[in-house]
Amino acid sequence: MTERKTRKTLVGNVVSNKMEKTITVSIERQLLHKRYKKYIKKRSKIWVHDEEEKCNVGDRVKVISTRPLSKLKRWRVIEIVKKAQ
Repeated sequence: MTERKTRKTLVGNVVSNKMEKTITVSIERQLLHKRYKKYIKKRSKIWVHDEEEKCNVGDRVKVISTRPLSKLKRWRVIEIVKKAQ
């Protein structure tokens, strides 16, 4: 049998949960600017599959990459790291 590759995991904040079984997660990362040697923040939004619809706006979630589930969804929720207040 072939060995399965390790999948990517990311942690981000839920921005929207208005769709059915889908949430939008904002991923924030820091990059070092080449010229000015200063750290800058970059954000990207990803669409994540939430089967049980437990996530709410403001939650911090851990997601894992998966096969394409729809046109935009390529991620799945593993766990809710921190609930919103």
